[in-house]
Amino acid sequence: MDSLITAAAQALAAGDPLGALNRVALREDAPALALRGIAMAQLSDFKRARLLLRRAAQAFGPKEPVSRARCRLAEAEIALVVRDLGWPAAALAAARATLAAHGDRVNEAHALLLEARRLLLMGRLRDAEAVLAGLDPAFLPPGSRAAYELVVAGIAIRRVRTAAARAALDRAAHAARLAGIPALLAEVESACAVLNAPAARLVGRGGGRLLGLAEVEALQNSGALVIDACRNFVCEKQETVSLARRPVLFALARALGEAWPEDLPRDLLLARAFGAKFVDQSHRARLRVEIGRLRTMLRALAEVSATKRGFALAPRRAREVVVLAQPVEVEDAAVLALLADGDSWSSSALAVALGTSQRSVQRALEALAAAGKAQSFGRGRARRWVALPVPGFATTLLLPAPLPGD
Repeated sequence: MDSLITAAAQALAAGDPLGALNRVALREDAPALALRGIAMAQLSDFKRARLLLRRAAQAFGPKEPVSRARCRLAEAEIALVVRDLGWPAAALAAARATLAAHGDRVNEAHALLLEARRLLLMGRLRDAEAVLAGLDPAFLPPGSRAAYELVVAGIAIRRVRTAAARAALDRAAHAARLAGIPALLAEVESACAVLNAPAARLVGRGGGRLLGLAEVEALQNSGALVIDACRNFVCEKQETVSLARRPVLFALARALGEAWPEDLPRDLLLARAFGAKFVDQSHRARLRVEIGRLRTMLRALAEVSATKRGFALAPRRAREVVVLAQPVEVEDAAVLALLADGDSWSSSALAVALGTSQRSVQRALEALAAAGKAQSFGRGRARRWVALPVPGFATTLLLPAPLPGD
């Protein structure tokens, strides 16, 4: 093997893209093009990186399927970093199959990690766990092991399992130190900051206070009836009723939960659930219908009873009712939460991640921009959005940079 190609690949594996470019910047052969593409990706020049990787894949030709698959794998990771969720998943699956057929276990595992990270980003936690189940982290190199543990931690954080998330981040930090890649260490530190940041706000008659993820977990396991406005469900220990697709019912449940143990007048309920400023008989009739639906949904956890002036919520087994809200409640919070990862997003990628229409996302982005919470750059299909101010640095968990031709 060409000694310059070997040295460049080793530099990339150590997180030194400039050192790699010093060795292959002027070369146009296929391995050099691939390494230049990975180096440019690590330097965040993703557009040029994609062009170089596509040229490399064409230059390798059909007689070098493993090298072509590695180029597709690198392109898939760039798509993930730039939040191009529309990039064809079938291409990644085909590349993984080729790598598996030729015994490239390291890059096959890396392809699975990419798929798991993509599923985690889209909130498909069960699918991400199923992908991780096909990996044995004991056989992964340190860089890939750190990426694996970061996905495990991300799933645990979303499932509000603090101990599991902290243990995974400790393992990720250890693996990142073994890998010696600064960007990887920074990614682990960023994930630790997320774990330690306020996760919710406790809402009550006496005001609200911020809670960490461990406090949220303890509250959910305490036996209290928790009305969670972060994810729009009502739960008591392991029993959960989701109202994510029933916004009116959740608005009623939250209003009654905030008023507990007192009742809440009908006029206030109408204002909270329907935004009604002037109440007539049609509003009152609709309120009775929605309250009946809420009783049916919550019958195993709580009773919703009528009083002289309104309605009251009474838990069946729990001793108290608590309401959890987002740390900072703003309109279009879900869009803002995705933008807050520090990477630039297209409106189409946000729509895929949130499972909603692109036009709805565009309206939300325009509202956030008008409120000074987001900004865009580029035009047309190249338009991207970021939160203001941009926190931290972009995710740079790029290829473990195997030697071309291995």
